[in-house]
Amino acid sequence: MRVLVVGGGGREHALCWALARSSRVDRLFAAPGNAGTADLAEPVPTPATEVDALAGFAHERAIDLTVVGPEAPLVDGLADAFDARGLAVFGPDRAAARLEGSKAWARKLCDDHGIPAPRSREFTDLAPALAFLDEVGGPPFVVKADGLAAGKGVTVAEDRTAAEAALRACLVDRQFGDAGDTVLVEEYLEGREVSAVALCDGETVVPLALAQDHKRVWDADRGPNTGGMGAYSPLAWVGDAKESQIVDGILQRTARALAAEGVRYRGVIYAGLMLTAEGPKVLEYNCRFGDPETQVVLPRLRSDLAEALLACVEGDLGQHPVEWSPDACVGVVLASRGYPGPYPTGMPIEGLDKAAATAGLPVFHSGTAVRDGRVVTAGGRVLTVSALGPTVQDARDRAYEACSLIEFDGLHFRRDIAERTP
Repeated sequence: MRVLVVGGGGREHALCWALARSSRVDRLFAAPGNAGTADLAEPVPTPATEVDALAGFAHERAIDLTVVGPEAPLVDGLADAFDARGLAVFGPDRAAARLEGSKAWARKLCDDHGIPAPRSREFTDLAPALAFLDEVGGPPFVVKADGLAAGKGVTVAEDRTAAEAALRACLVDRQFGDAGDTVLVEEYLEGREVSAVALCDGETVVPLALAQDHKRVWDADRGPNTGGMGAYSPLAWVGDAKESQIVDGILQRTARALAAEGVRYRGVIYAGLMLTAEGPKVLEYNCRFGDPETQVVLPRLRSDLAEALLACVEGDLGQHPVEWSPDACVGVVLASRGYPGPYPTGMPIEGLDKAAATAGLPVFHSGTAVRDGRVVTAGGRVLTVSALGPTVQDARDRAYEACSLIEFDGLHFRRDIAERTP
């Protein structure tokens, strides 16, 4: 089977690594890939946003399955373009990708179908949004750009001044462009966050292992939100009862709600949840695998990933249950100086081979490139160093030991990933 992975980040490197281990995969391509995927997949110099060019490549090369990593091409209709050519693609079409592409649409889905979520309201004008701050409760306040903002469109404001600034940034200053033309103001929920991901073929839902992401840039959850600074799996503290609530009350109910809306959903349903005293509630949805969660979930997968993803496309997921290793996995993101703001690129990276040998897993590349035969930084989130171990603490120790072996100018990372695991 010939497989094309679309995207060039750490999530896509982890997908390539897992797919390359499949007995079903004969040839693997990555578009555009990165310095890490080049060891596993043939690079295709086509950006993930070039939908027509990617569909043309898949047709010409007789690709049997295309796996889409990032959200933007899905929201832009990549799956529609592939479907029109009769090409098998893992990922929802444009209508289904609204689950991530419009937070307002996703919140209405929750409200209409009884999926637990925080109280919220959408706005396109500043004055009523400011007035709603008095109704929603707080501080803190939660302000969200409606559209795609690369994981940076959510502000948890500690006081009213910060909430007003976040609203002005979206609606007046247009910091997020069209993505911020509509904003949601939501009540702040107390609890612990969980990333709950499932495969869905339109009817059957198969949950993957739970993970927890660490979104703030600095230790102790300080600083602005990022695309994710590290993650770990499993979450023993969730317990079987709460996990059943997540699967039945959130993931299964979401799949049924989408079907009831006339949406055939084939791909990943990713629910970012808050475990509150009243039970799990949906903070946000994503229509693709998470990053960095994928880098700690797939190393624990014992089943054949290619078979499971193809079953989603063919509507046969119920015949392909997945199995997991009992080992834990912890991943730490190494970022460039300045991230999530402006950052330099082109910094040579040292120690990758030593780190991989110590961790026992590849160092997953996110923002990297090769220049003059050397791997250099090419993004804000540069690498994810993941490691397996019999316990979360063992995996954590191993991951941080591997992190200590990597060097590049401006490197920074959180030192408390998976620290709080009661």
